[in-house]
Amino acid sequence: MIRNHSNYAEQFCDWLIEDGYTTCFFVAGGNNMHLLNAARSRFQCVPVVHEVSAAIATEYFNASATSSRAFTLVTAGPGLTNAITGIAGAWLESRELLIVGGQVKTTDLMSGGLRQRGIQEIDGISLVESITKRSVRLVQPLSQDEVLRLTECSRSGRKAPVFIEFCLDVQGAPPRLENPKSEQVGDAAISDNSELSGALAVISEGFSSASRPVILIGGGVSRESARAAQGWLDAAGIPVLTTWNGADRYASDRPMWFGRSDTWGMRSANLIIQQSDFILALGARLSLQQTGFNWQAFAPSARIAHVNNDDAELEKGHPYRTVPIKFDANKVLNSLTQFPKYEFDEWNTYCKVIKDSLPLSEDVNRERVRDSTDGDFLNPFDFAIKLSALSGIEDQIVPCSSGGAFTVMMQAFLNKTGQIMLTNKALASMGYGLAGAIGVAMASEKRTVLVEGDGGFSQNLQDIATLKVRNLNVKIFIFSNRGYASIRMTQKNYFGGEYLGCDEESGLGFPDWPLLFNSFGIDGMVLPQNFTDDDEFRDLWNSQKPTYFIVKVAPDQTYFPKISSRITESGGMESNPLHLMDPIENVPSNLLRFIPNQQGS
Repeated sequence: MIRNHSNYAEQFCDWLIEDGYTTCFFVAGGNNMHLLNAARSRFQCVPVVHEVSAAIATEYFNASATSSRAFTLVTAGPGLTNAITGIAGAWLESRELLIVGGQVKTTDLMSGGLRQRGIQEIDGISLVESITKRSVRLVQPLSQDEVLRLTECSRSGRKAPVFIEFCLDVQGAPPRLENPKSEQVGDAAISDNSELSGALAVISEGFSSASRPVILIGGGVSRESARAAQGWLDAAGIPVLTTWNGADRYASDRPMWFGRSDTWGMRSANLIIQQSDFILALGARLSLQQTGFNWQAFAPSARIAHVNNDDAELEKGHPYRTVPIKFDANKVLNSLTQFPKYEFDEWNTYCKVIKDSLPLSEDVNRERVRDSTDGDFLNPFDFAIKLSALSGIEDQIVPCSSGGAFTVMMQAFLNKTGQIMLTNKALASMGYGLAGAIGVAMASEKRTVLVEGDGGFSQNLQDIATLKVRNLNVKIFIFSNRGYASIRMTQKNYFGGEYLGCDEESGLGFPDWPLLFNSFGIDGMVLPQNFTDDDEFRDLWNSQKPTYFIVKVAPDQTYFPKISSRITESGGMESNPLHLMDPIENVPSNLLRFIPNQQGS
């Protein structure tokens, strides 16, 4: 489409529209002013209070949207440095993220060893080159071809952020005279049919020779591919586990779902994967969180067919007994739907016994609630199970990214088919929840459910203002234990309870939550024990407005099961394998039938 453009910034924005961009999360600044002026009439422009929220919201928008995409617009200097946490998170989680940043005029760029010449100038390219797929500074206008190659790069192959830094005079430069754009070229696709046949032969042989196989689905499998393969996964006769990022690819209400394995995973899922003899890992990194830090003892009897499109992930050297298959996991999963149904009845029955025998909420975590003189404390695991039952199939679930609230949700929340469940666990940064929920809610008008700890929420609470201004249907549940639960537990376990910077008594401060939310004009309540039967709760839950709920949690609440680690004589850490989660005595020996020596050694 030919349009009249007053400057290059307008032309650039129209190219983004042609590429499917509809939404811009931004913080305004002097050094991005032409880009912002061009964006105002072309995109749904969402101003946020802090640039880290813009980057996180963009990541979550793109990871949940089905037919549109968003980008982040920041100014120079602090605009970019504030966004770096969000860029790093998208890099580690392999997610699409286009960051467009302002920069000083080309004539003001530093040179000759200067630290700074222009106002707010800092070398953004150098700052983010290690956490982006491409990072370029525009000192002259690029062609449409060149721009679209950059945007395509972010979402092709293994996804990752791309940063385009615009000098101010380039933004305001005259538009380019353009020839028709040529075909876009992203990362080389892995699609050779002979390679696919070889991959499928390895997988077929693995299933045929196995007695105890599992399929592990990771975030590298798209929701669309998982949905298309759902019928085969239901009927194939092979237990399906998911990683945390793959949680909504095969939900807990599916017949062959057996949980989410991880260092902080479901105890039953960890026991199942540890006793398998063949693992098909589709689109999963098999990172240390997925295998446990004691990766040498991961699935001690299993061969592993690891399907991933990244050489580095396949060649990293762990876990053991891995057959690397460099291929698109979505294409492999699509081809698996032609495989037959398998007969692993004895193994499936055993897996069901494990899942049914081990509760998602263990008694050990109820002691703090029973012993408390404050009757308002809730057991967070019981809360997550109740929230699961309340949530509808179209709800979008954002279980923050770190701390006790995060692990409780990933261990105890039972997601339903149709729900989006989205987090960023690799960076494990506090403060992701609110911005992520804003991004998810902007991508859809469906109810978005955020569960966050008070410590994490406090790190990015300024964008309650964005939530209110946009009137987004986000239900915020804050675990209020007046501190950092995971840090408190670490300092208790390893340093004898010498607490520092983990609660109010050791130096942290927290707001009066109802007073804070009321100041933004947002309604809510402190949850009672029987909140699911409470009329006020149900009215707030079913409203279309942003709402807060305070979940009072005992400050010394325990979070089991968990993997224990020991400090070695050299000062390092040594962890238990996945099946030995504390309290170890909670696992009957008959559920460890296929663990060598029942220790994984």
